[in-house]
Amino acid sequence: MKTLYSTQATVTGGRSGKASLQDSDLTINMVAPGSGKDGNNPEQLFAMGYAACFDGALAAVKGEEKAKFDSTTQVSVDLRKGEGLDFQLAVKIHVAAENTELSADEFQKLVEKANKVCPYSKATHGNIDSEVTSEVK
Repeated sequence: MKTLYSTQATVTGGRSGKASLQDSDLTINMVAPGSGKDGNNPEQLFAMGYAACFDGALAAVKGEEKAKFDSTTQVSVDLRKGEGLDFQLAVKIHVAAENTELSADEFQKLVEKANKVCPYSKATHGNIDSEVTSEVK
């Protein structure tokens, strides 16, 4: 498989530190969820990355299927805690289509195909609880 892109992130101080990218001037102040401090947490960044990746995968499916629609993808990420040090993530992906003549069922099939194409979905499949829904507006 051909590598299309590589990047590297560095974090010091974990959830109360700084995160930066090797190939960008972006630096993020990391904070724990619910801390009320100014910054972002890993779950927020994961949700943004997953949503962008999923919507990109859906665009690829749209092109392959010659479908017409505009999409908005929302990803909700839950951080869950079990006993002791048992932490897990769960995701809910919801995609809305506009400006289309596709039925809700037809659009859901494209969303399900995108879920099989998306690198984030592939990486998390079977590892975290996930739910994928869609609607046509």
